[in-house]
Amino acid sequence: MIFADCSAVILDLDGLVLDTEKTYFIAWQKAAEKMGFELTAEFCLSLSGLQYEAVEQKLLNLTGDLFRIEQFRRLSGEFWYQYIEVNGIDVKKGFYSLMDVLQRFNIPYCLATNSCQKNALESLAFAGISDLFPVLVTRDQVKSAKPAPDIFLKAAKQLGTAIENCVVVEDSLTGIQAAINAGAYVVYIPSSQLEIVEVPDLTLEDLGQLAKMIEGTSINSG
Repeated sequence: MIFADCSAVILDLDGLVLDTEKTYFIAWQKAAEKMGFELTAEFCLSLSGLQYEAVEQKLLNLTGDLFRIEQFRRLSGEFWYQYIEVNGIDVKKGFYSLMDVLQRFNIPYCLATNSCQKNALESLAFAGISDLFPVLVTRDQVKSAKPAPDIFLKAAKQLGTAIENCVVVEDSLTGIQAAINAGAYVVYIPSSQLEIVEVPDLTLEDLGQLAKMIEGTSINSG
């Protein structure tokens, strides 16, 4: 597939559009420390792209039966709000360039995230970009989270496009596997140095590179 065949673009949220993962990691580490546990940076990176239930299970596997997950949930939420109320949430490099290209060439797009709707909407609001995504597909709208294909298949349906004609852009291994399982064209823009288990169709450095490629294809095909 080349970009000329692209009918729609489906974007992940955390770590790709928004620089939220660092805010989650900070909150999780502070909450764990408050409870007498330590979460390393490497462990936090291993949680990238996972739905929250899977995050909690990995925490329990790491810390054992003494870990009080309800307390962790409450504390991490408090620390997260404290952080973003002071620092906000940044968009990732090249985001606005990509939005400009998609809108100028009338390419349908949406967000498809493992986050629940409430958390996704809050993050978008703190970043000041809520109005840019009229179509949002979240974990609580489908039966199974990524790496199952459900979220991307629903996103394609919402956009009125066959998933085979969609470009899915992801930053995590979990998301990449979900896009592969769905049958989409997969673009990988890593939020950290991760090992690729199954090679995506295209790997780029940031969303700005993707914007230039789509723009060049759209101009040449127009």
